[in-house]
Amino acid sequence: MSQTALNLVAISIFLMTFSVLLGPLIHLSPAVPALATFAILGIATFDNFSLQGKGGTIILDWIAGFSPEYRDRIIHHEAGHFLTAHLLDIPVTGYTLSAWEAWRQGQPGQGGVSFDDGELATQLERGTISAQIIDRYCTIWMAGIVAETLVFNHAEGGADDKSKLAGVLAGLGFSESDSQQKQRFHLLQAKNLLQENWSSYEALVKSMQQRASVIDCQRVINDSTA
Repeated sequence: MSQTALNLVAISIFLMTFSVLLGPLIHLSPAVPALATFAILGIATFDNFSLQGKGGTIILDWIAGFSPEYRDRIIHHEAGHFLTAHLLDIPVTGYTLSAWEAWRQGQPGQGGVSFDDGELATQLERGTISAQIIDRYCTIWMAGIVAETLVFNHAEGGADDKSKLAGVLAGLGFSESDSQQKQRFHLLQAKNLLQENWSSYEALVKSMQQRASVIDCQRVINDSTA
């Protein structure tokens, strides 16, 4: 069972326990929490086997989205990816800031920045990826974690980014220890890039908060570095 489905099960257990304890005080019928729990478990099961966890991800992301800090973290995280890609000449083709937006655009996860990564895919297929390309993408993947850490002192997101980097490096024959060392190196590279272009980063964050288009975001970056 996926982690998302497990989270939904945990929510249903919490709701059942909560209703059992407080139900008599608020005159809540036992049938109500039972039906709610049954519905949540049914959704979790359907989502796990039919939607590969996407439905649960959308629900949990929607619930978390009521927190202003959660939404702010996502924007700052994705702005880190966006700016770093732009600075490293990797074309950005779009961005999403929620699981719902990602699902509507056919993207996995809770949101993110999408790139024109045809060159990377071609080189991976050939098995002859250049050091320059892999270094650029490794830095971009780590930039979200770095941006979040610089703003909030620690990162809550980024597990998918680390997994993506580790998967690509493993496919290229890197050992686990070498992969960890390369991850640390590119965390530092991303940190240097963001700190050197902090005014551009702040301007980009404001634009993304207003859901500006990719072209407008790129224009803001270019204007702030001019």
